Amino acid sequence: MAVETIFVNEATSEKPIQEIESLLNQLDGIERVLLDTTDGEVKVEFDDKKISIEQIVITLKQHNFHI
Repeated sequence: MAVETIFVNEATSEKPIQEIESLLNQLDGIERVLLDTTDGEVKVEFDDKKISIEQIVITLKQHNFHI
């Protein structure tokens, strides 16, 4: 299991946070998503044999989130 932290500009209000959680939790290999609303920090725990951090970042960018 891997843990990575990324910063998403939009992850500071309720609607985008819900969208990010929902989007990432649908991906195969995502174990847990934690968000810090004060600075847009997104901590992702995932199975790095199923998904890479690059795939996670690409998915967020495809849904118009800014990393």
